[in-house]
Amino acid sequence: MSDRVMPGRPDGLITLGAADALWVDLTADSAVPTASGAFTCPPARARAGYVLLGGHVVATVRVSGGQWSVPEARVRRAAAELNAVGMDRQDLVRVGPFRGAPRQECTEETPLRWRWRITGELQELSGPERAARREVGRPYHLAGIDWRQILVEQTRDGTQRTWWLPRAVVRLLDAAEHTETQWLQAARTHQARAVATEPPSHPRQARAADGRQSTSPEARTASLRPYNKELEGQRYSVLSKRPGTSRRVAGWACAVCRTAPATVLDHCHEHGYVRAPLCQSCNTQERPDHLYSNDIRVANRYTRLFHTDTDHWLRHWHRCPGCRARTTLPLPHLAAWTAHTACRSLRPTHRAPRGRKPCGVLRVSWTGSQNAPRSCLLTVAVDFCPSGEHRVLARVPYREAAEQFRAWLAETAPAVAAAAGPDPLDGLPAQFRPVIADTSGEDLELF
Repeated sequence: MSDRVMPGRPDGLITLGAADALWVDLTADSAVPTASGAFTCPPARARAGYVLLGGHVVATVRVSGGQWSVPEARVRRAAAELNAVGMDRQDLVRVGPFRGAPRQECTEETPLRWRWRITGELQELSGPERAARREVGRPYHLAGIDWRQILVEQTRDGTQRTWWLPRAVVRLLDAAEHTETQWLQAARTHQARAVATEPPSHPRQARAADGRQSTSPEARTASLRPYNKELEGQRYSVLSKRPGTSRRVAGWACAVCRTAPATVLDHCHEHGYVRAPLCQSCNTQERPDHLYSNDIRVANRYTRLFHTDTDHWLRHWHRCPGCRARTTLPLPHLAAWTAHTACRSLRPTHRAPRGRKPCGVLRVSWTGSQNAPRSCLLTVAVDFCPSGEHRVLARVPYREAAEQFRAWLAETAPAVAAAAGPDPLDGLPAQFRPVIADTSGEDLELF
């Protein structure tokens, strides 16, 4: 591999084939598996002036001999960033297919469209045909990541197939889409300015003195700005209809993880207020796993929501003025918390090679709604329990669950609890005005 890298080149350029070998060699010990055709196989876009590696853009240049090359230093930098990413193979995010979801078109705006590509390739062939096609050696990579090695396929009822990827990889691919969009926008802006300023007699493409020709500028991706409550107190139904909202959201960093670009406006479905812009990964992690409209399954991700990253998620949920004023959570989240935290001691366990293992899968349903607290009842049960298919652990009234949550919140996140409750009424006098009795009438009347 070292003879193909050509380290003696003064400009630090290497061919695309050498870049492929270098990329695989540098990321051999990475937690995220990489592909060998990151620069030469689709969806790599070397002729468009760039190649995506994870969330990093590597610009391509065309030398005088007509050969495409890339800077070696940029490849090494992208590999170092990927090697620093940790991946939990058990922390999965569903990436398709989704019933009723609109079909995404692969446009020039964001050619990666990794969800569209994965769904299209997996639905294209099935069974023996897909296995035979894999044997041919067709490369499956997105931004240099070999997603085939980490894709998890699950089947429900023997017919419906769903596909899942680790959350760390989902965030990487979301960042790659955002980086590509920003890079193309900067390239178009640069090209428009060059056309407007150059004389008509000159050619549109400039050539450097050493014979190299670049099809796109070396544009830096726009830095994401942190979210600072710019949308606090606004209604999602109003804000989502304003033109330009999606472009504005894309300029923020995710308000929870603060690393990936925001793609959606998360909002409270009970009160209708906008919480904050989130990336797709955090939005799916926060979303309850509904089986029916009033029935959810408590997935493993709630361990992170209520234990590992408790403070971040509680602050995020209380960005809704309605939830913050009532010091509670939306009903599905409160139900999940009740099953996962308040009823933890009631869950049966079974012997396992390493101690005891919690039994089955937690499930919680409710009757009524939060708008009628007296009639709302939460039922916590265990599915797939050896001693009973639907073993009921507890039935908790809504008001009792809310009181338990408030006590837990004050103990777990005191700063969040201190900021909760009804907002103070500003403008009221510090002292009460004196009451003046009117004795002019027959009866003593107070004004």
